[in-house]
Amino acid sequence: MRLEKTAEVRGSRSTGHLLARVCREYRQHVGGLLSRLELHPGQEMVLLELWREDGLRGGELARRLRVEPPTVTRTVRRLEGCGLVERRPDPEDARCFRVFLTPRGRSLRGPVARCWESAEADALRGLRPAERAELHRLLLRVHENLASRREVG
Repeated sequence: MRLEKTAEVRGSRSTGHLLARVCREYRQHVGGLLSRLELHPGQEMVLLELWREDGLRGGELARRLRVEPPTVTRTVRRLEGCGLVERRPDPEDARCFRVFLTPRGRSLRGPVARCWESAEADALRGLRPAERAELHRLLLRVHENLASRREVG
């Protein structure tokens, strides 16, 4: 079964289609690793932003993650239910809330980083350092191309 799937992916004629499939497989793999920490895919992205800057407004989280505010609200509620974050009213704007890490949320920084490192090692297994560097360079260019289109459109 696995060989059939690999052959199917290799037979893909569209680079975009293959890129989408690789992203989906990678995200599922990361999700499996994160599940050991009782996290769901996407939740670690909220935590990542809070590790960078604690106490962000919900709207700022949505902007940084490029998702709709209701998506952030749902995710923050789930993280709050797990004891990883807490919402507090914004002292400057009563309509908004700010999200803060709890000690438990801060403690996951290392374990989440190890999940991402493990996923990357699994994904790039068998690639030489020069190939890894080239892949990284090319993916940065693809990202820049798409980001510049978003800014124009």
